[in-house]
Formats: sequence, structure tokens, C-alpha cells
Amino acid sequence: MINEFLQQTLTASRQLVTLDDATINHILRDTASALLSRQTEVLAANAEDLRRMDPMNPKYDRLKLTEERLAGIAEDMKNVASLPSPLRRLLSETVRPNGMVIRKVAVPFGVVGVIYEARPNVTFDVFSLCFKSGNACVLKGGSDADSSNRALVAIIHDVLSEQGVDPAVCTLLPSDREATTELLNAVGLVDLIIPRGSSSLINFVRNHARVPVIETGAGICHTYFDKDGDKEKGREIVNNAKTRRVSVCNALDCLIVHRDRLGDLPYLCGKLSDSNVIIYADKPAFAALSGRYPADLLQPATANSFGTEFLDYKMAIRTVSSLDEALQHIARYSSKHSESIVSESMETIHRFQQMVDAACVYANVSTAFTDGAQFGFGAEIGISTQKLHARGPMSLPELTTYKYIIEGDGQIRK
Repeated sequence: MINEFLQQTLTASRQLVTLDDATINHILRDTASALLSRQTEVLAANAEDLRRMDPMNPKYDRLKLTEERLAGIAEDMKNVASLPSPLRRLLSETVRPNGMVIRKVAVPFGVVGVIYEARPNVTFDVFSLCFKSGNACVLKGGSDADSSNRALVAIIHDVLSEQGVDPAVCTLLPSDREATTELLNAVGLVDLIIPRGSSSLINFVRNHARVPVIETGAGICHTYFDKDGDKEKGREIVNNAKTRRVSVCNALDCLIVHRDRLGDLPYLCGKLSDSNVIIYADKPAFAALSGRYPADLLQPATANSFGTEFLDYKMAIRTVSSLDEALQHIARYSSKHSESIVSESMETIHRFQQMVDAACVYANVSTAFTDGAQFGFGAEIGISTQKLHARGPMSLPELTTYKYIIEGDGQIRK
């Protein structure tokens, strides 16, 4: 059954290369409008999913849809429609001595499979980016968001059918494990798989897929407050990176503080108590915060406090004596997603930027900005933490590969 779905998607993908940019953009805008006009049914479906989940589950916030969030999703889709097409871009052109012309041109992958957890907004993000880049998409959402995903895909299918496009260019698979196994082994039917979610999901996909994989999602993010850091900037950056949305992959997990600035640590963490953030502090940080941060929210750090993606109102603190020690900590525990430094020393900032191995390296900026829309990409299909093909927020250009177009006038090789 799953292979039949995938075969239909592969067949439908061939229609996409025949669509012009105006048609693609028109369909994306119509889909965004349809989402807003049918938001009542989407929110009802989402309420079904929410009833099955404990509100204390860190995934609850990711799962929840609101009128405001649906408006944001629709706006992102319209933004994607307004962006230049990534297709048919001339990447290079060479004229050989024999007159043969070789052009390198951007083309779609073909069929892109995305496996994700309790994040129904990913459904529209993936469709809009894949459709704009000429790719069909196969969606494998989690059971937690199944009702929401089906309501969203129903809207996509209705708009595609109205415009004469095969709805199979966007296929939602069943939410069971069998569908995941079939997708991971769909050699010849799927060109690329992108997992979005927890490190356990990403590791499972990497270890079991026979189809090429781009790893995205897992974020163990640090902010280093340097001895030359501005405490006003640091206070706002730490609070924003930690509390803006705790369930996202760019949220702050560990604050690294220079020993010389422990006296400022209560001020740096001052706003966190407003959100009831639990802090797991090493011995020097614990001593600095004792009596100056709520006792019920302050706990001693353990070995498990570091290298953990909390996805919750929790944060670790590590004290270091130098930039090099901070860099060593990041190198050991980072998932190579997003790392930040707060410092007024350009020399220190430049060394941090040079030495930190991550997709996004910030200076005096919150890691919350690691997001395709915030980077001006319209939306994102994920944050790649690997180095092959794509790195950081993946948007339209990263959803293309290329082929060589060679033209001549009867040349033969001797």
C-alpha cells in the first residue's frame, strides 16, 4: 500500500517540472487563503490532537495551533510565493576549446520525504518549499499530530485539484511505524529524506535509511558570556534565547559564563525566574546564584545537565576560566546547530567565530534567530546540522540539485 502511494507521488512529480512560476505562485497563494478561510476545521482537528497529549509535555506547545499561528503559517506561504524561483538558475557556463557549451543548471531533487513529530506547521512549510522548488513531497508526521496534518493536507489537495494539479504531489503517509520503515527503504521512489525532530528520531533515520538523508533538527545550543560581555545585552539575549519558545531547536540549553563575571550571573539570569526556568548550575554558578535566584528553581548540575536538549523551561550553567575552556565545552557537547557569544572584544568574537563548528555562529545575538523566515528565506524545511550539501536553515536553493546541459554542433570525441 505505501509503495503504491510513493509510486503515485513519483509519477505526479513529473508534472511539476512543466508548471510555470506564475502557476506555482498562484497555487501557493490560494492555499494560504484557503487555510485562513478553513481555520475553524483545522483548529477543531488540532483540538482532537491536543486532547490526547498531556499539557505538561514539552511537545504540547509545538503541537498547538491558534488563529495567530495559522495566520503566520499562511503569511510564510505567501512569502515563499513572492521569492524568486530556485529552478533553472544558471550556476556556471563554460565554452570548451572545441566550441562545446557546458551549462550547470539548478533542478529539483524530484521526491522529498520529510519525517517529523508533533509540529503540524511543518506540513505547510514543507509543501510550500517543495512545491516552489519543483519537488513532490511525502509527509510522514507523528501520531500526535495526525488529525491536524490530515486537515491541512486536505486543504492542499483541494486547491491542487481545483488548479488541475495531481494531489499526489503532496502525499501524507499513515502515522504508524510501518510507513516510516517503507519510506526509509523507498530506493528509486524517493530521492531524499529529511528528518525533523528529536535526536532519537534523527539517529533512527540515519541508522536505518537506504535513501540519502540530510540531518536536521536536534539543537543543543550554548551562549558564552565572556569576561568582556555587556551584562545588559547578555540579560536580554539569555532570556530571549531560553524563554521565547522552549520547545524549538534553537532554544538555549546551556549558558557558559566566564569566572570573572560570576558576580553578574544573578542579573544575567534575573528574568528567567519570571518564566519559572529551572537552572542546573555547576558549583561556582550555584554559589553565585544561591540566595539571589529562587531556591525552588535552582539545582546542582549533574553530568547529564550538559549536552541535553531540554525543550522545556530548564537550562544548565557552566563556569569557565577562559575562552579556550568555553570552546572546549562547546566542542564536546554541541550538536553543531547554533552557538552564541556575548562580548565587547572583537578579538574574542573573531576567535569564537573561527573556532566554533556550528551551522550558525552568533555574536551578541540570540540563537532564537536561527530560522528560515528570520534569515529572509520565506520559510524553512529544517535546520541542517551536517556539512554535506546544505547547512543551517534549508530553504529553496537547498531543495535543488543540478544537472549539466551540453550543447554543440556535431562535435565528436577523438
